[in-house]
Amino acid sequence: MSDSDDEPITLSGHALDALKQFYAERDAHTAKFEKLNAEAEENAKSGKPLTIESFSEDWQESQFWYSEETASLLAKQLLNGATPDMTLVVVSAPSVFVQLRNLVNQAGPDAPKPKLYLLEHDNRFNVFGSEFIFYDLNEPFKLPPELKGCADRMICDPPFLNEDTQTKAALTIRWLAKPHTTPEPSPRLIVCTGERMEPIVTKVYKSFGLQTTTYEPTHARGLSNEFYCYANFEGEAWKWGKPVLSGERKDAQGVGMESK
Repeated sequence: MSDSDDEPITLSGHALDALKQFYAERDAHTAKFEKLNAEAEENAKSGKPLTIESFSEDWQESQFWYSEETASLLAKQLLNGATPDMTLVVVSAPSVFVQLRNLVNQAGPDAPKPKLYLLEHDNRFNVFGSEFIFYDLNEPFKLPPELKGCADRMICDPPFLNEDTQTKAALTIRWLAKPHTTPEPSPRLIVCTGERMEPIVTKVYKSFGLQTTTYEPTHARGLSNEFYCYANFEGEAWKWGKPVLSGERKDAQGVGMESK
């Protein structure tokens, strides 16, 4: 071993400044997250309105929040006509769940309050207590057994644009869906995902009667994928057909990620 091996490692002034900046930014980000998480937890417990902005997007989780308009519209489609004995399940779409929960809490004490669940991989959303269910897409049936066949209405936003992800999400939806017999309608279902997933989506949800709708979901910070809303029902918000895509994504190429 040479004498040089025992010499302490030194950094240049530029490298030290960069390292200090890195740690300062990391500490600031951690402090900001802890503050936001505390606020979200307090609001969730008290029933105060929440915004999805309390939770920063995590690209590693393929998180791209819906715009407030889209999240509210989708939540209203689930809630419209719901009764207290119904169960509404949101799968991998926390921004919709936040709006859904706000609408239920703001409706007043005499309004019907269906049971709500959020199935999500991001543990930050455990601030919603028993309404939060940890969900790993790679284990589509690893869920509390009491949820099997519980759902009257569901929305799902699979996190990635590929057949494997779409198929696993569909397996979970089928497992959650409340059994029905003709002529009763199947559970109300909304799936939001990329336009290029249309052949797969309409195939894996064929038993639900899912079709492409005229509604185009939008995103808080924009997203390059052309995005479709699929559903097994029509209403004021959409009809069967193709959406007229906005300029936001009309000429863009997909990047293989989703919104929430």
